[in-house]
Amino acid sequence: MPDASRDVPVHSSPAVAANAEGDEIEVLESIDVLPVAPEDFDSESSGFISTERFRDLLAAHGSELDPHKLEVLLALADGNADGKICYQDFVNLLSNKRSNSFRRAILQGSRQLKGAGALGEEVGLGLSQRLVRHIAYETLPREIDRKWYFDSYTCCPPPWLILAITIAEVAVFMYYGLQLDRWVLQVSSPHFLRGPLPYHPQLRIQAWRYLSYAFMHAGRIEHLGLNMAMQLLVGVPLEMVHGALRIGLVYVCGVLAGSLAVSVTDMTAPVVGSSGGVYALVSAHLANVVMNWSGMKCQFKLFRMAMALVCMSVEFGRAVWLRFYPPAFPPCPNPSFVAHLGGVMVGLTLGVVVLQNYEQRLQEQSLFWIFFSVYLLFVLCAVFWNVFAYSLLDVRLPPLFELQRWLHELHPPQPHRPPNKSGLNSAGLHAKSVGLFREN
Repeated sequence: MPDASRDVPVHSSPAVAANAEGDEIEVLESIDVLPVAPEDFDSESSGFISTERFRDLLAAHGSELDPHKLEVLLALADGNADGKICYQDFVNLLSNKRSNSFRRAILQGSRQLKGAGALGEEVGLGLSQRLVRHIAYETLPREIDRKWYFDSYTCCPPPWLILAITIAEVAVFMYYGLQLDRWVLQVSSPHFLRGPLPYHPQLRIQAWRYLSYAFMHAGRIEHLGLNMAMQLLVGVPLEMVHGALRIGLVYVCGVLAGSLAVSVTDMTAPVVGSSGGVYALVSAHLANVVMNWSGMKCQFKLFRMAMALVCMSVEFGRAVWLRFYPPAFPPCPNPSFVAHLGGVMVGLTLGVVVLQNYEQRLQEQSLFWIFFSVYLLFVLCAVFWNVFAYSLLDVRLPPLFELQRWLHELHPPQPHRPPNKSGLNSAGLHAKSVGLFREN
């Protein structure tokens, strides 16, 4: 039973297996992790392997497995008192995919996964291994999941998504700081909101703005800094454990829910900032910690949760204050704070389901489909709201040309004055008079 990364022939099995509970039917998929044909394990095509045959395989090939994976396999064998093991569970484990029936077989097994000691008690680990172990204890509540992650993580691919988003946000902030020559309260400049990225209700037909607004911030260091800190401290470890696809799903859903929530509840306000996606990740992580409080072994849990809530409250309070602060130019209000709440709602629903099902197929989780369906329904209703509600409610939106007119009023163009008989205009006469005065 060599490791899944080795090249072996591909075999398929048409057998249909039921799980240990007998309440779910699973079709065996084609696999490339076994050195011999599946018929050698399941000669009767019943979908099960006898525990005697299973132990013979472990005795013959156990030395080729990671110690933690061998420990899980033994627990799987001991957890089946009926003398047989679901063949699909065996396949899922070797292909690094664990089904619901596999998890139940482990959790209900008579063997407790403490024979080799906890992962935190292992010594002689290198710096990278200690980092992976630290991430496991920060994010995963079960010892079996922590050991599984410790053995499976290869840093390929690295956590690139959250880092790339953060770098893009800093680059956009620097670009507008140089272009506007303003590093504080960039949002007070009309040119800031008339750019191609922020969400503006007058430009809501441009669909990309419902997502692109996340790359822009209000032009205050604390706004960008707090979002970056929470995004990196929470998002990078979660991406290392759950992968870019799942964390990206939660992040993007939070960003989209934030802008749509603003378009429904704060219809005249623009939106900037990545708080929708950040709050979705942080809320999902904090909820996961609270729901698995006894299993989470990270240090100073209570203190760190309190600090996270303080940072979120400070950022949310800043957004509320800025929203109701008198705008720099009356035609357009300051950015809305409702995007924060949209991100929190996504984190407490869809995000929690994603984080609680480590290495489980999300498409097999009924709760995931329930929350995802509710989310899609919200998106659909918000789209219809944006199409019809503004005209039905007769919402008055500041037209974009008002911003340009405000600029002209603030900096009116200088009228051109024809030169006098001496060939000098007023500026030239003034300069000449100053020069004569200095000569005298």
